[in-house]
Amino acid sequence: MTRTFTEGSRAVAETVRVCKPHVISAYPITPQTHIVEELSTMVANGLLKAEFVNVESEFAAASVVLGASATGARTYTATTSQGMLLMTEVLFNISGMRLPVVLTCANRAISSPINIWNDQQDSISVRDAGWIQLYAEDIQEASDLHLQAFKIAENPDVLLPVMVCMDGFILTHACEPVELISQEEADAFLPPFRPKYYLTPKDPLTYGAMVGPDSYMEVRYQLERAITDSAPVIEDVANEFKKKIGRFQGALIDTYMTKDAEIILVAMGSIISTIKEAVDNLRKEGQKVGVLKVRSFRPFPKEEVCTALEGARDVLVMDRAFSPGYGGVLTTEIKAAFCGRKSVPRVKGHIIGLGGRDINVDSILNVIKDRAVVSKEDKFVDLKEALIGG
Repeated sequence: MTRTFTEGSRAVAETVRVCKPHVISAYPITPQTHIVEELSTMVANGLLKAEFVNVESEFAAASVVLGASATGARTYTATTSQGMLLMTEVLFNISGMRLPVVLTCANRAISSPINIWNDQQDSISVRDAGWIQLYAEDIQEASDLHLQAFKIAENPDVLLPVMVCMDGFILTHACEPVELISQEEADAFLPPFRPKYYLTPKDPLTYGAMVGPDSYMEVRYQLERAITDSAPVIEDVANEFKKKIGRFQGALIDTYMTKDAEIILVAMGSIISTIKEAVDNLRKEGQKVGVLKVRSFRPFPKEEVCTALEGARDVLVMDRAFSPGYGGVLTTEIKAAFCGRKSVPRVKGHIIGLGGRDINVDSILNVIKDRAVVSKEDKFVDLKEALIGG
């Protein structure tokens, strides 16, 4: 293991390198570009023995890794924002064929208007594509998650694609101290990929064949079961990572000062670090506030979330993506998780930091102060009233 000070994109690329993918294909798009740029340099310089396929679009990149994975290759791609949406058709195909592709989403806002800065609307918009989705809080976790992602995806009881989501610019372009995993550590943790099913002339089979009304529902049900049943594998892999590598940041969720908390803030991604700082300040003042980090959005850990929140009086959810006409997506998931339960905290949604708008400690403190007056509708935090005609 090497401790260094490096950019988030480079840390991810270094981890992908030690995972030894056979095929990498991607189309450059801000803020994802540095990841695949670094990987292409590694391939060109002989530091990574892989096929790097240059393509004309994100749709093509996703198609390349689909085809490569179907032949039994370990595959990797990365994208963001409009590129993610251009991949959407193929994303559904990859999961439907149960191909263990790993993808990095450098989370970025979606047009229009054009915005290259960070929120999570891109990955949230494809939450129903049948991919496992894991969200990183910091660069170290983003790096670590990629080694875990390959092991989760290729588990014979899972065989599903995994999307590692890291906030664009905030994590991709920032520099932090990171402990990079060595090749020896990676090899001890991640075995060579030996698929049971793959395309070969020696034993012909078919992927993605036509299925009629008599069987389609059963296939989709199997996908639902596979996503749900991947939860214990995600936990096992995180625990094995802790044992062999020495780090653990939660598997499906993580908690911070929640045992006696009356108010718990819930979020995903890099905003968690800012929320923790705000909570530390409030704890010094004697306020019982805690944090719940949702690390796995798909599968969504309903039981774990409800258990972590059951003692709270108020649950304040911070959403960096929303469903127009309904509200924050994470807020909706949290509320749905409590349906049918006897003990239900007051859950209030806050849509925050869209399009890269700054989220600082004061933003979080103001959310907590305003909790008593927030209506049932999710609140857009820090709106500039002059720009909306108020």
